[in-house]
Amino acid sequence: MREQSSRTLVDADGQSLRDAFNQQPNNVNAAISLTRVLLARNSADEALQVLDEVLLAAPGDLRALNAKGVALDQQGRHQEAQALYRQGLAIEPTNSMLRNNLELSAAIEGKTGIRNSNQELQGEQYALARSRSHSRQR
Repeated sequence: MREQSSRTLVDADGQSLRDAFNQQPNNVNAAISLTRVLLARNSADEALQVLDEVLLAAPGDLRALNAKGVALDQQGRHQEAQALYRQGLAIEPTNSMLRNNLELSAAIEGKTGIRNSNQELQGEQYALARSRSHSRQR
């Protein structure tokens, strides 16, 4: 019962976030929130579509680049993710969110062992939040 109620709340929340994003496709905050919900549902492909849309509307947005990198990492596409983190770092070299996720992605890509990268990513802490330096600019 509790799991079904939780799933219903997440679905409703996801729909309201999707509606907000559809109304304002350049709204990075709505895109990031929707991405979190989609990644929690293991819907990385949908999350990537949302992030592609927001990056068309707001190219070079560091939070969107970072979030797309996280979604790619979750799919095991580490080199693509690392390219996005580097693209963001070219814009803002001191961004700790991007730097940490780049290092984490590279470390996971280089790991060998029994667990696959998707399982490792679920246990790691990627930052989908705003970086401190980006927040100060607002």
